[in-house]
Amino acid sequence: MEAKIKMKQIDAALLQKMLIGGAKRLEANKEYINELNVFPVPDGDTGTNMTMTALAAAKEVGNAAEVTVKEVTRGLSSGSLRGARGNSGVILSQLLRGFTKSICDEKEIDTAALAAACQRARDTAYKAVMKPKEGTILTVASGIADKAAELALETEDLEEFIPAVIEHAD
Repeated sequence: MEAKIKMKQIDAALLQKMLIGGAKRLEANKEYINELNVFPVPDGDTGTNMTMTALAAAKEVGNAAEVTVKEVTRGLSSGSLRGARGNSGVILSQLLRGFTKSICDEKEIDTAALAAACQRARDTAYKAVMKPKEGTILTVASGIADKAAELALETEDLEEFIPAVIEHAD
C-alpha cells in the first residue's frame, strides 16, 4: 500500500490560484448567500456585495507584479479594500486585511501560519465593527479561527486541515 504524501506548504503560485478560485466560487453561490442574509435586515444583497469585493481582490491578485506571497497578499488586501461594497463587503475586506497582514512575510504557508492568519482575520474584523453581533459572519470567522488553531496542533497536512476548517465553518 502506497503512503499518502502530505501537503505541508502553500507557495505563492498556489495561494494565487486558491484566492482567485475562492472568488469564483463565491460568485457562483452569491444568490444562495443573498437568501441567507437576515441581519440587520433581509436586504438580499450580501452575496452580491461580497462577490463584488472578492472579484475586485481577485483581479488584483491575478495581476500581481510578481508571484510572491507578499505581492499576492498585497493585491488581496488592496483590491478588497478598494472594491468593498456594502457592510458585508467591508467586513470581508477587513477579514482579508487581517489574514494578509499575518502571512505577507511568509515564503510558504503551513497550517500554523494559516491558523494565525485566521485568528488575525477574526480580530481585525471584530475591531472594525462598532457593535459586533453574534450570529453573523463574524461568528463564522471566530469559529474558523478557533478550529484552525485546534487543528494546527493536530496536523501539518493541509489536505486534512483545510477541508476540516471548511466543514466546521459550514
